[in-house]
Amino acid sequence: MAQTPEPRSAMQPVLSVIRLPHFGIGPKIAAVVLLAIVIVTLLANWLAPHDPLTMNPLMRLQGPIEGHPLGTDNYGRDILSRVLIGGRLSLAIGIATAIVAVALGLVIGMVAGFFRTADAIIMRMMDALMAIPSILLAIALVALNGPSVGSVIAAITIPEIPRVVRLVRAVVLAAREEPYVEAAIALGSSMPKILVRHLVPNTLAPLIVQGTYILASAILTEAILSFLGAGVSTETPTWGNIMAEGRQYFRLKPELILWPGLMLSLCILSINLLGDAARDMLDPRLKKRAG
Repeated sequence: MAQTPEPRSAMQPVLSVIRLPHFGIGPKIAAVVLLAIVIVTLLANWLAPHDPLTMNPLMRLQGPIEGHPLGTDNYGRDILSRVLIGGRLSLAIGIATAIVAVALGLVIGMVAGFFRTADAIIMRMMDALMAIPSILLAIALVALNGPSVGSVIAAITIPEIPRVVRLVRAVVLAAREEPYVEAAIALGSSMPKILVRHLVPNTLAPLIVQGTYILASAILTEAILSFLGAGVSTETPTWGNIMAEGRQYFRLKPELILWPGLMLSLCILSINLLGDAARDMLDPRLKKRAG
């Protein structure tokens, strides 16, 4: 009797959805803006005209002058240099948060969705975390661990994990009832093989979209924490720290908040626009409605 071939992987229907996108003008502009922000922050050490930490009291609160295109802050530090260098750390915190939250949420969500015995315990823990406002939870975690980059990443990541877990769990609950998963179980495929080969591909599209929203949210949350004095050390330039230091001189020199705030707004808006475009591209139901 011929052996029944193992069912095809779930990767094929997912890849059939992922095509080269035909984005509208908005996402294209957002992609260009975001790429420009990433490039200038990565090259900040070469593009910044001055050391962002060097103080010059004789040059404090100056407007745009030669050598200081955006002027100086209340300590005589170059604003352009601080905005460029600060953006690099803000983006790094956002990217690290998105990667860790998606990775941990994927693992926990798959366990909750596939193993019924663990589902109730895991989801009640996730519900408890989601019941606490994310900003308050982040402030509490940073206060416990002290202001540092690692503490801020952990404080922003933990409130984001339950959202990823719920998303992955919902996808896995639906996918595990599919015929190809039931056939793989009947053929005696190992549990790790079933999870990696048949269930993980189903989560890729929603996780990509969710990852963009987490990235934007993490960058904004880091700025909020720094603005409230609960982020990274105040000596370290980030967009949030720059705005926090400039708020006392807002009436005298609004540029201290304008430039980092503009970069922050453009970055978050671009990421959200690209996330919406990715959602429209990767969700076949939206394609059917558009058709």
